[in-house]
Amino acid sequence: MTIKELERTEQEALDAYSQVVTRVADKLIPSVASLKVMQKTAGGRRPKGSGSGVAITRDGFAITSAHVVNGSTEGTATFADGTEHDYSVVGADPLSDLAVVRVQGSDLEPAELGDAENLRVGQLVVAVGNPLGFSGSVSAGVVSALGRSITTQAGRSARVVENVIQTDAALHPGNSGGALVTSDARVVGINTAVVGPYIGQGLGLAVPINAATRRIIGELMREGRVRRAFVGIAGQSRPLPPKAIRFVGRDRGIEVAEVVDSSPAQLGGVQRGDIVVELDGTPIEDVTDLQRLMTADIIGRTVALTVLRAQGPKIVEIVPTELERDIS
Repeated sequence: MTIKELERTEQEALDAYSQVVTRVADKLIPSVASLKVMQKTAGGRRPKGSGSGVAITRDGFAITSAHVVNGSTEGTATFADGTEHDYSVVGADPLSDLAVVRVQGSDLEPAELGDAENLRVGQLVVAVGNPLGFSGSVSAGVVSALGRSITTQAGRSARVVENVIQTDAALHPGNSGGALVTSDARVVGINTAVVGPYIGQGLGLAVPINAATRRIIGELMREGRVRRAFVGIAGQSRPLPPKAIRFVGRDRGIEVAEVVDSSPAQLGGVQRGDIVVELDGTPIEDVTDLQRLMTADIIGRTVALTVLRAQGPKIVEIVPTELERDIS
Protein backbone atom coordinates (compact mmCIF):
# COMPACT_ATOMS: atom_id res chain seq x y z
CA MET A 1 0.00 0.00 0.00
CA THR A 2 1.39 3.38 -0.99
CA ILE A 3 1.61 6.35 1.39
CA LYS A 4 -1.19 8.08 -0.53
CA GLU A 5 -3.42 5.01 -0.28
CA LEU A 6 -2.64 4.70 3.45
CA GLU A 7 -3.49 8.35 4.00
CA ARG A 8 -6.76 7.92 2.09
CA THR A 9 -7.66 4.83 4.18
CA GLU A 10 -6.94 6.71 7.42
CA GLN A 11 -9.03 9.66 6.24
CA GLU A 12 -11.93 7.38 5.38
CA ALA A 13 -11.73 5.77 8.82
CA LEU A 14 -11.66 9.20 10.48
CA ASP A 15 -14.65 10.32 8.44
CA ALA A 16 -16.58 7.18 9.42
CA TYR A 17 -15.73 7.74 13.10
CA SER A 18 -16.78 11.37 12.88
CA GLN A 19 -20.02 10.46 11.18
CA VAL A 20 -20.93 8.06 13.97
CA VAL A 21 -20.17 10.55 16.74
CA THR A 22 -21.97 13.45 15.06
CA ARG A 23 -25.01 11.26 14.33
CA VAL A 24 -25.18 10.17 17.97
CA ALA A 25 -24.71 13.77 19.16
CA ASP A 26 -27.51 15.04 16.90
CA LYS A 27 -29.82 12.34 18.24
CA LEU A 28 -29.01 12.57 21.96
CA ILE A 29 -28.20 16.19 22.74
CA PRO A 30 -31.91 17.23 22.60
CA SER A 31 -32.70 14.49 25.16
CA VAL A 32 -30.07 15.44 27.75
CA ALA A 33 -30.79 18.27 30.18
CA SER A 34 -28.58 20.28 32.48
CA LEU A 35 -30.04 19.90 35.96
CA LYS A 36 -29.74 22.64 38.53
CA VAL A 37 -30.56 21.11 41.90
CA MET A 38 -32.40 23.43 44.28
CA GLN A 39 -32.86 23.26 48.03
CA LYS A 40 -35.82 24.80 49.80
CA THR A 41 -34.98 27.44 52.40
CA ALA A 42 -36.98 29.70 54.69
CA GLY A 43 -36.66 32.49 52.13
CA GLY A 44 -37.44 30.40 49.06
CA ARG A 45 -34.83 28.13 47.52
CA ARG A 46 -31.14 28.17 46.67
CA PRO A 47 -28.88 26.20 44.31
CA LYS A 48 -27.49 23.00 45.84
CA GLY A 49 -25.64 21.37 42.96
CA SER A 50 -25.83 20.42 39.31
CA GLY A 51 -25.62 17.47 36.98
CA SER A 52 -27.28 15.97 33.93
CA GLY A 53 -30.48 14.10 33.22
CA VAL A 54 -31.75 11.99 30.32
CA ALA A 55 -35.36 12.30 29.16
CA ILE A 56 -36.94 8.88 28.58
CA THR A 57 -40.60 9.80 27.97
CA ARG A 58 -42.25 12.64 26.09
CA ASP A 59 -44.32 13.60 29.13
CA GLY A 60 -41.36 14.45 31.34
CA PHE A 61 -39.76 11.43 33.01
CA ALA A 62 -35.97 11.62 33.05
CA ILE A 63 -33.20 9.53 34.60
CA THR A 64 -30.28 10.95 36.53
CA SER A 65 -27.87 9.85 39.26
CA ALA A 66 -29.15 9.61 42.82
CA HIS A 67 -26.12 11.51 44.08
CA VAL A 68 -27.01 14.41 41.77
CA VAL A 69 -30.39 15.07 43.39
CA ASN A 70 -28.94 14.04 46.79
CA GLY A 71 -31.94 14.47 49.05
CA SER A 72 -33.46 17.45 47.22
CA THR A 73 -37.02 17.49 45.88
CA GLU A 74 -36.90 19.97 42.99
CA GLY A 75 -34.83 22.00 40.56
CA THR A 76 -34.67 23.25 36.99
CA ALA A 77 -33.87 21.36 33.80
CA THR A 78 -32.39 23.26 30.85
CA PHE A 79 -32.24 21.59 27.45
CA ALA A 80 -29.84 22.31 24.59
CA ASP A 81 -32.40 24.49 22.77
CA GLY A 82 -32.47 26.81 25.77
CA THR A 83 -35.87 25.78 27.12
CA GLU A 84 -35.99 25.63 30.89
CA HIS A 85 -38.51 23.72 32.99
CA ASP A 86 -38.93 23.06 36.68
CA TYR A 87 -38.66 19.44 37.74
CA SER A 88 -39.58 17.46 40.82
CA VAL A 89 -37.83 14.36 42.13
CA VAL A 90 -40.06 11.32 41.69
CA GLY A 91 -37.73 8.95 43.52
CA ALA A 92 -34.08 8.23 44.19
CA ASP A 93 -32.32 4.98 44.98
CA PRO A 94 -28.85 5.66 46.43
CA LEU A 95 -28.07 1.93 46.50
CA SER A 96 -28.09 1.83 42.68
CA ASP A 97 -27.16 5.52 42.25
CA LEU A 98 -30.21 6.03 40.04
CA ALA A 99 -33.00 8.58 40.33
CA VAL A 100 -36.04 9.61 38.32
CA VAL A 101 -37.25 13.20 37.99
CA ARG A 102 -40.41 14.58 36.36
CA VAL A 103 -39.81 17.61 34.18
CA GLN A 104 -42.78 19.99 34.07
CA GLY A 105 -42.79 20.13 30.30
CA SER A 106 -44.46 18.25 27.49
CA ASP A 107 -43.30 16.90 24.16
CA LEU A 108 -39.76 16.20 25.31
CA GLU A 109 -37.41 14.33 23.00
CA PRO A 110 -36.98 10.92 24.72
CA ALA A 111 -33.79 8.89 24.41
CA GLU A 112 -34.03 5.21 23.54
CA LEU A 113 -32.73 2.82 26.17
CA GLY A 114 -30.45 -0.02 25.08
CA ASP A 115 -28.98 -3.02 26.89
CA ALA A 116 -25.51 -2.92 28.41
CA GLU A 117 -25.40 -6.71 28.44
CA ASN A 118 -24.59 -6.57 24.72
CA LEU A 119 -21.54 -4.30 25.11
CA ARG A 120 -18.05 -5.47 24.19
CA VAL A 121 -14.68 -4.19 25.33
CA GLY A 122 -13.30 -1.83 22.69
CA GLN A 123 -16.74 -0.78 21.47
CA LEU A 124 -17.23 2.88 20.60
CA VAL A 125 -19.31 4.85 23.12
CA VAL A 126 -20.28 8.51 23.36
CA ALA A 127 -20.88 10.43 26.59
CA VAL A 128 -23.43 13.25 26.46
CA GLY A 129 -23.84 15.60 29.40
CA ASN A 130 -22.99 18.92 30.95
CA PRO A 131 -19.43 18.70 32.35
CA LEU A 132 -18.34 21.66 34.47
CA GLY A 133 -21.55 23.45 33.48
CA PHE A 134 -20.93 23.33 29.72
CA SER A 135 -24.28 22.14 28.38
CA GLY A 136 -24.68 19.79 25.44
CA SER A 137 -21.11 18.49 25.63
CA VAL A 138 -20.03 15.31 23.88
CA SER A 139 -16.97 13.13 24.40
CA ALA A 140 -16.19 9.85 22.70
CA GLY A 141 -14.11 6.83 23.57
CA VAL A 142 -14.35 3.10 23.94
CA VAL A 143 -15.56 0.63 26.53
CA SER A 144 -12.36 0.09 28.50
CA ALA A 145 -13.67 -2.75 30.67
CA LEU A 146 -16.87 -4.48 31.72
CA GLY A 147 -17.93 -6.16 34.92
CA ARG A 148 -16.53 -3.51 37.24
CA SER A 149 -18.34 -2.87 40.52
CA ILE A 150 -18.78 0.11 42.79
CA THR A 151 -20.00 0.21 46.38
CA THR A 152 -22.87 2.54 47.19
CA GLN A 153 -24.28 3.41 50.59
CA ALA A 154 -27.44 4.81 52.14
CA GLY A 155 -27.11 5.29 55.87
CA ARG A 156 -25.64 2.04 57.20
CA SER A 157 -26.96 0.04 54.24
CA ALA A 158 -24.39 -0.75 51.54
CA ARG A 159 -24.73 -2.45 48.19
CA VAL A 160 -22.47 -3.40 45.31
CA VAL A 161 -23.60 -2.08 41.93
CA GLU A 162 -22.68 -4.80 39.45
CA ASN A 163 -21.48 -4.78 35.85
CA VAL A 164 -20.47 -1.13 35.92
CA ILE A 165 -19.12 0.11 32.58
CA GLN A 166 -15.62 1.56 32.46
CA THR A 167 -14.89 3.94 29.60
CA ASP A 168 -12.12 6.30 28.54
CA ALA A 169 -14.64 8.87 27.26
CA ALA A 170 -13.84 12.02 29.23
CA LEU A 171 -16.15 12.51 32.24
CA HIS A 172 -16.05 15.42 34.67
CA PRO A 173 -18.25 16.78 37.46
CA GLY A 174 -21.54 17.73 35.83
CA ASN A 175 -21.50 14.66 33.59
CA SER A 176 -23.12 12.62 36.36
CA GLY A 177 -26.61 11.61 35.32
CA GLY A 178 -25.84 12.01 31.63
CA ALA A 179 -26.00 9.39 28.92
CA LEU A 180 -23.45 6.84 27.78
CA VAL A 181 -24.53 5.89 24.29
CA THR A 182 -23.62 3.31 21.65
CA SER A 183 -23.14 4.04 17.95
CA ASP A 184 -26.82 3.26 17.30
CA ALA A 185 -27.78 6.13 19.65
CA ARG A 186 -29.13 3.91 22.44
CA VAL A 187 -28.43 4.73 26.07
CA VAL A 188 -26.55 1.87 27.73
CA GLY A 189 -25.35 3.65 30.86
CA ILE A 190 -25.90 6.61 33.19
CA ASN A 191 -22.57 8.32 33.70
CA THR A 192 -20.99 8.78 37.08
CA ALA A 193 -18.29 11.45 36.99
CA VAL A 194 -15.20 10.11 38.73
CA VAL A 195 -13.88 12.25 41.55
CA GLY A 196 -10.76 12.14 43.70
CA PRO A 197 -7.48 10.68 42.44
CA TYR A 198 -8.98 9.38 39.17
CA ILE A 199 -9.79 12.80 37.66
CA GLY A 200 -7.83 13.24 34.47
CA GLN A 201 -6.69 9.62 34.44
CA GLY A 202 -8.82 8.60 31.47
CA LEU A 203 -11.22 6.54 33.56
CA GLY A 204 -14.97 7.02 33.70
CA LEU A 205 -17.74 4.83 35.06
CA ALA A 206 -21.39 4.39 34.16
CA VAL A 207 -24.22 2.50 35.86
CA PRO A 208 -25.44 0.04 33.20
CA ILE A 209 -28.88 -0.02 31.65
CA ASN A 210 -29.89 -3.68 31.86
CA ALA A 211 -32.76 -5.81 33.12
CA ALA A 212 -31.96 -5.08 36.79
CA THR A 213 -31.67 -1.30 36.40
CA ARG A 214 -34.72 -1.13 34.13
CA ARG A 215 -36.67 -2.74 36.97
CA ILE A 216 -35.31 -0.13 39.40
CA ILE A 217 -36.20 2.73 37.03
CA GLY A 218 -39.69 1.30 36.59
CA GLU A 219 -40.23 1.05 40.35
CA LEU A 220 -39.03 4.63 40.84
CA MET A 221 -41.45 5.85 38.16
CA ARG A 222 -44.41 3.92 39.59
CA GLU A 223 -43.80 4.08 43.33
CA GLY A 224 -41.09 6.67 43.91
CA ARG A 225 -38.88 4.15 45.68
CA VAL A 226 -37.33 0.72 45.39
CA ARG A 227 -38.34 -1.94 47.90
CA ARG A 228 -35.64 -4.46 48.78
CA ALA A 229 -35.74 -7.49 51.02
CA PHE A 230 -33.53 -7.80 54.10
CA VAL A 231 -32.28 -11.01 55.72
CA GLY A 232 -29.53 -9.69 58.01
CA ILE A 233 -26.29 -11.48 57.19
CA ALA A 234 -22.86 -10.24 56.21
CA GLY A 235 -20.14 -12.38 54.70
CA GLN A 236 -17.93 -13.03 51.76
CA SER A 237 -17.45 -15.57 49.01
CA ARG A 238 -15.19 -18.51 49.78
CA PRO A 239 -14.18 -21.79 48.09
CA LEU A 240 -16.12 -24.87 49.11
CA PRO A 241 -14.45 -28.08 50.31
CA PRO A 242 -14.45 -31.01 47.83
CA LYS A 243 -17.26 -32.86 49.60
CA ALA A 244 -19.48 -29.78 49.45
CA ILE A 245 -18.64 -29.21 45.78
CA ARG A 246 -19.91 -32.68 44.99
CA PHE A 247 -23.13 -31.97 46.88
CA VAL A 248 -24.00 -28.55 45.41
CA GLY A 249 -22.27 -28.83 42.03
CA ARG A 250 -20.47 -25.50 42.49
CA ASP A 251 -17.20 -24.46 44.05
CA ARG A 252 -18.11 -21.29 45.98
CA GLY A 253 -20.61 -19.98 48.52
CA ILE A 254 -20.99 -17.13 51.04
CA GLU A 255 -19.45 -17.70 54.45
CA VAL A 256 -21.54 -15.90 57.07
CA ALA A 257 -19.31 -13.59 59.14
CA GLU A 258 -22.08 -11.75 60.98
CA VAL A 259 -25.76 -12.26 61.75
CA VAL A 260 -27.68 -9.12 62.67
CA ASP A 261 -29.49 -9.30 66.00
CA SER A 262 -33.25 -9.93 65.71
CA SER A 263 -32.95 -10.14 61.93
CA PRO A 264 -34.84 -12.68 59.80
CA ALA A 265 -31.64 -14.70 59.50
CA GLN A 266 -31.12 -14.88 63.26
CA LEU A 267 -34.79 -15.67 63.90
CA GLY A 268 -34.61 -18.44 61.31
CA GLY A 269 -31.50 -20.00 62.86
CA VAL A 270 -28.65 -18.90 60.58
CA GLN A 271 -25.31 -19.06 62.41
CA ARG A 272 -21.89 -17.50 61.99
CA GLY A 273 -19.72 -19.84 59.94
CA ASP A 274 -22.63 -21.16 57.86
CA ILE A 275 -21.93 -21.23 54.13
CA VAL A 276 -24.93 -20.04 52.13
CA VAL A 277 -25.27 -21.86 48.79
CA GLU A 278 -28.93 -21.46 47.71
CA LEU A 279 -32.03 -19.36 48.23
CA ASP A 280 -35.27 -21.09 47.21
CA GLY A 281 -33.27 -23.32 44.88
CA THR A 282 -31.37 -20.47 43.19
CA PRO A 283 -27.57 -20.89 43.41
CA ILE A 284 -25.59 -18.37 45.45
CA GLU A 285 -21.83 -18.06 45.02
CA ASP A 286 -21.11 -14.49 46.13
CA VAL A 287 -22.68 -11.45 47.76
CA THR A 288 -23.95 -10.03 44.47
CA ASP A 289 -25.90 -13.25 43.84
CA LEU A 290 -27.67 -12.77 47.16
CA GLN A 291 -28.26 -9.06 46.53
CA ARG A 292 -29.87 -9.85 43.20
CA LEU A 293 -32.46 -12.03 44.96
CA MET A 294 -33.40 -9.39 47.54
CA THR A 295 -36.45 -8.24 45.61
CA ALA A 296 -39.79 -6.98 46.88
CA ASP A 297 -41.64 -10.19 46.04
CA ILE A 298 -39.96 -12.17 48.83
CA ILE A 299 -40.72 -9.62 51.59
CA GLY A 300 -42.92 -11.29 54.20
CA ARG A 301 -42.77 -14.67 52.45
CA THR A 302 -41.09 -17.78 53.85
CA VAL A 303 -38.05 -18.72 51.78
CA ALA A 304 -35.64 -21.62 52.09
CA LEU A 305 -31.98 -20.77 52.64
CA THR A 306 -29.66 -23.73 52.07
CA VAL A 307 -26.52 -23.56 54.21
CA LEU A 308 -23.58 -25.90 54.78
CA ARG A 309 -22.38 -26.73 58.28
CA ALA A 310 -19.88 -29.17 59.71
CA GLN A 311 -22.68 -31.70 60.10
CA GLY A 312 -23.75 -31.28 56.46
CA PRO A 313 -26.30 -29.28 54.48
CA LYS A 314 -29.28 -27.74 56.24
CA ILE A 315 -32.32 -25.85 54.99
CA VAL A 316 -33.17 -22.82 57.12
CA GLU A 317 -36.54 -21.13 56.66
CA ILE A 318 -36.53 -17.35 56.98
CA VAL A 319 -39.05 -14.56 56.37
CA PRO A 320 -37.30 -11.52 54.84
CA THR A 321 -38.43 -8.08 55.96
CA GLU A 322 -38.18 -4.83 54.02
CA LEU A 323 -34.81 -3.09 54.03
CA GLU A 324 -35.16 0.24 55.77
CA ARG A 325 -34.70 3.09 53.30
CA ASP A 326 -32.24 5.00 55.45
CA ILE A 327 -30.64 3.65 58.60
CA SER A 328 -28.68 6.37 60.35
